[in-house]
Order: sequence, then C-alpha cells, then structure tokens
Amino acid sequence: MLVHSRGGRWAAWTLFGILFVPLFALPLLVVVAASFATHWSGALPSGPTTANYASAVQGESLQALTTSLVTALAASLLALTAGTWAALAAAALGKRGKRVLDALFMLPVAVPSVVVGLAVLVAFSRPPLLLNGTSTIVVLAHTVLVTAFAYQSVSAAIVRLDPAYEQAAASLGARPAYVLWRVRLPLLLPSLTAAAGLCFALSMGELSATMMLYPPDWTPLPVRIFTATDRGSLFGGSAVAVVLMATTLLVLLAVSRVRTRASYR
Repeated sequence: MLVHSRGGRWAAWTLFGILFVPLFALPLLVVVAASFATHWSGALPSGPTTANYASAVQGESLQALTTSLVTALAASLLALTAGTWAALAAAALGKRGKRVLDALFMLPVAVPSVVVGLAVLVAFSRPPLLLNGTSTIVVLAHTVLVTAFAYQSVSAAIVRLDPAYEQAAASLGARPAYVLWRVRLPLLLPSLTAAAGLCFALSMGELSATMMLYPPDWTPLPVRIFTATDRGSLFGGSAVAVVLMATTLLVLLAVSRVRTRASYR
C-alpha cells in the first residue's frame, strides 16, 4: 500500500472494509445464503436446504448453463479475433486512424446494451441476413458488446511493446507475417488471455440485449435467473445465480493460470 505509517494503514483498511463489505461482499453473501434457504426469517433467509441446487444443476437450468458457456466462448473468441485485428490495424494507421477506430469500437459501450440488442434485431430481421429467432443473433449481439473491451486491452498492450524485438527480427530478414506470428503475438499473449477472460465474464452475465433476442430453444442462464425471480422463485433463482458465479470464476481462474504461464515464457 502507498500508506507507510501504521495508523494510516489501519485507517485505509478500515475505510476499505466499510466501503467494500456493504457494497460488494454483503449482497453476494446474501445471495449465497438465499440459495440454501426455503423462506425468510426477518432480514435473513432461513430454512437450510440443498434442494435449490438439485434443480439448479439439471434440466432446463443445466441446459441454460450450457447455452451460456457456448455463447460466451463463441463471443469471446470472435471478439478477441476482431479486437486484436483492429488494434493491430489501429497501431499502423497513425493517430487519426486510431481515433476513428477507437470511436467505432467504443460506440457499443457508450450506449445502453438494450439499444445494441435492438439495433442487432432490426439489422438482422430481414433477408439477406435473416438471423432473428436463431442462436447466431445472440452470439452476434454478445460479440458486438464485448469486442470493445478486447480492442482496448490489446491496444494498451501494443503501446507498451518494446519495438526492439520486432526490429531485431526484421533486421535478420524475417518477413512481416513471421514477425507478427512469432514475435508480436507471443509478446501480446498475456494481454490476449486477459482480454479473453474479461470478454467471457461479460458475456456470461449479459441480460439486457439477450432478453430482446433469445429464441425459446437458446435461453442463457441470466435469462433463466431473471424469469425465476420474476415468477417469485427467489431461492431457486439465487441457487442458479451462484452456479453462474461459480462457473464464471472457475473459467477466469483457468484463464488466469494460462496468463501467468504466458507471462513467464
């Protein structure tokens, strides 16, 4: 920490606890507690049970989890590919071209996600690209929403790259394509894995745009949670939410291990 005195460190940790616990930790702990409960007793859930998880890991909930995983994985890979390509192109275009690409890729983040969902719905509800009512339109919307984060992460990493490595490879006769695949992309690998993890997590939790686009046979888990709580099944919805959180955290931990290994290569 930047605070060097003992009293200052205690004050900083106290302030952190006062702000962090009520705003972040406590709501999540209440959701976890509700996932093991059957009813409310005063301000806290009570009636311990594991029956909520029995339905959260089978049937429609399990299918919704699989749908979310497939959607998030596909959207992350597409976003990472498009964002990396655009970031590499922006670095070669100069300041003016980079400003244009920055504005283009940040536009979906600057507007509410429900607006992006509506835009995708309007754009792909008529031939020749009729995607409405298919799983593809959900993946496409998620890709549009998360590509900006991949683009920004890779763009920031490119700025930090030491050009000496690429210059040394080029001076030894390496072609631009070889320099890209064997020098630049390996140096960017930690940032690429971090961007992939961020895109995956954002896609797993996306709801607003998904609600406008998902077909009945392609229901992601956030939609399942919303419909469960909307019907009054708060404890069942909490169990599904915990499953969503746990799955996302496990994937992020795996990505973090890959990123750590890539950093030491």
